[in-house]
Amino acid sequence: MKELTLRQVEVIRALMIAGTIQGAANLLHVSAPGISRLIKHTEDTLGLRLFERRAGVFVPAPEAGAVFEMLHRVHHQMANLNAALNALRQGQDFQLAFASAPSIAQFIAARAIRSVRQRFPDLMIDLNILKVEETLDYLLLERGEFVMMSSPIENPAVENTALAQGRLVAIVPEGHPLAARGTVSVHDLMPYPYVGVDPGDPYGRILGQVFREAGLEPRHTMRGRFAQTVVSLVRHGLGVAVIDEFSVAEVYLPGLVRLGLKEQAGITAWVVQKRGRQLSGFAEYTIGRFRKELTEAASRTTWDSPKP
Repeated sequence: MKELTLRQVEVIRALMIAGTIQGAANLLHVSAPGISRLIKHTEDTLGLRLFERRAGVFVPAPEAGAVFEMLHRVHHQMANLNAALNALRQGQDFQLAFASAPSIAQFIAARAIRSVRQRFPDLMIDLNILKVEETLDYLLLERGEFVMMSSPIENPAVENTALAQGRLVAIVPEGHPLAARGTVSVHDLMPYPYVGVDPGDPYGRILGQVFREAGLEPRHTMRGRFAQTVVSLVRHGLGVAVIDEFSVAEVYLPGLVRLGLKEQAGITAWVVQKRGRQLSGFAEYTIGRFRKELTEAASRTTWDSPKP
């Protein structure tokens, strides 16, 4: 049994609309001889006459009326399919849900999402901010496709992928005695009130590791649960802190001075997903944008210029 190809359907419909070989060729932006050969080949292969030629104009043969009606429907369905594909390319009628730890969400997430929005202008984005203990439920119940974290989640039901390596930095209020220095040691921070994160928290352990390796224990005068809280407390003159550079990855942070640490101390940004779950193309693209923004933030080699 001989079957029509989509190309043959396209050419037959073009000839129906234009009425001439040259007109159909112009519609399809191809040569007229190619159209003529394909129409003849199609009729010969099907053993059917599709067109009559009257005064140089091709008109549908009466016996092929039912066929042409179906060709119209096929073309309409193809148009609908192409419209759906175009909508998908724009992100229409799809919701991308993912989450982030507060430290990465503070500045990096907005930059990554800006790039995603430029690529998929109609994509609905649902960004959640999670504590580390909320991550497993979020992923295993498939409330979102992935989570950006500052530490891996140790559970066989999830997969952890390292995206970028960053540094720990010191932050002090503007006008602080240490603010004019380009770099400081954790020893330099010890005389001052220290704002930290609970050492029992995975993020807090990362921030405290640089002190432990130096044989020190910072004197916490206050603690914040999230990086944003620590940054805000320091900015308002309530102490000094060590923080990951992703949490302060903004060009201008009034009231705050970032200082490099003499000690080599790093932090890794991770993407965590449910093991075995196939991510959408939107999610994969978004993760790529996060990787780019995190890498660029980590490549910065200078900090705030000392204030005169």
